[in-house]
Amino acid sequence: MPNVKGESVKLHSLLEKGPVVLNFYRGRWCPYCNLELNAYKNRLQDIEGLGASLVAISPQTPDNSLSTAEKNDLKFEVLSDVGNNAASKFGLVFKLDSSLHEIYTNFGLALPKFNGDDSWEIPMPGTYVIDKDGTVQYAFADADYRKRAEPDEVIAKLEELSR
Repeated sequence: MPNVKGESVKLHSLLEKGPVVLNFYRGRWCPYCNLELNAYKNRLQDIEGLGASLVAISPQTPDNSLSTAEKNDLKFEVLSDVGNNAASKFGLVFKLDSSLHEIYTNFGLALPKFNGDDSWEIPMPGTYVIDKDGTVQYAFADADYRKRAEPDEVIAKLEELSR
């Protein structure tokens, strides 16, 4: 997937360096997502100190991912999963009912503008810790977009993996 600079980032390349924390978020328009991204930003030193990489992924276009990274001053990879291909592999994607399209648009949240397609699909927020061998060691996803994985839980799993 492309990062905010348009460079391709591959999971297997990151795993060569150590575990990877994947954080799927809905988009820069989501206040809960921004709170979560900032919580992980505040714990980035702890995550990297355990030899892990942190990656945030959304279906936004690279330009909108860049806006997210700049707005939140993120120092970790922010990737664009346009079309939700990666999120689909994790079973996170759902389509917003057509009755919500006008409501979202009236709130300035026209998803086609953010995501670059007309699918009206977004991922459930989800966080995964993937070990160097590609095994998912921790998974958190909840249909209630207000519920998120706590950074402390993720760090505890990384500490366990580093033993």
